[in-house]
Amino acid sequence: MIVKMRCLRQRAVPPTIVATTNRKAVIFMLNENIKAIRKSKGLSQQELAVKLNVVRQTISKWEQGLSVPDSDMLIAISEVFETPVSTLLGETVIEPEADDLKAISEKLEVINLQLAQRKTTRRKMFHWLLIFLCAGIVIIWAVLCALKSPYLGWNYSDPETAVFGAAFHTFEWIFVRSSPVVLIGAIIGVFLTRKS
Repeated sequence: MIVKMRCLRQRAVPPTIVATTNRKAVIFMLNENIKAIRKSKGLSQQELAVKLNVVRQTISKWEQGLSVPDSDMLIAISEVFETPVSTLLGETVIEPEADDLKAISEKLEVINLQLAQRKTTRRKMFHWLLIFLCAGIVIIWAVLCALKSPYLGWNYSDPETAVFGAAFHTFEWIFVRSSPVVLIGAIIGVFLTRKS
């Protein structure tokens, strides 16, 4: 993958192409390798965190693929595991290279780019979800205003009508009281999640 990265850079193609081709493979490889090697060494997340001077949640994020360690931390992890960094990154290296740190930095750059793209995608999805929530609330409000509480004129001697009328009234009562707060929160969320 490093060779691909160097070739792409020589042709002035942005590194995002590499990140999108092997998007999940690199992160999956690193986080699964950290988890597998940690377990094979008989270490808990807490014990590994103490050895690396980080909190347990950091180890958990690495193993879940939510974040990646920087190059210095990757070297520290390899020392604790007594495993080459290349093994953590999923490569088998026959002879060590002189510029291992540069190679590790390039791999971490690709992984960080992938995580940034994943975060951007999640932000966009959340942004559109909030927009649809606002639209849904406005549409329901319009429908309720147009109907003008029709259940008030129903004949409640029929049990099915009484249950349906009570359910409709309950929905309307809860919606009218909670939807303004939800709508304001959704509008604020739309503005907070828009592109910077």
